[in-house]
Amino acid sequence: MMKLITKRVLFEGRVQGVGFRYTVKELSKGFDITGTVKNLAEGSVELIITGEPDELEEFIDEITQESAMAHNIKGFNSHEEPLVETMKGFTIAKN
Repeated sequence: MMKLITKRVLFEGRVQGVGFRYTVKELSKGFDITGTVKNLAEGSVELIITGEPDELEEFIDEITQESAMAHNIKGFNSHEEPLVETMKGFTIAKN
């Protein structure tokens, strides 16, 4: 088994109130990851995901390709965080 990592990704653009979090949750079903997605007060969406590095990159690519047209992602940035092993499944967090 490869090393697991946790990434925090912030998506900016028209990503709130348009079903973006639900799209991300649906897409997560095709990947071997755990995580959570939530709206942030300033209008962006935060994604915290744990999995193998290649799996996380493929998931992020899938989100940006799937959502670029539908949700008008203007940009995103991601960075590695301390490993979070306590997450189970993939959830939409309450704000």
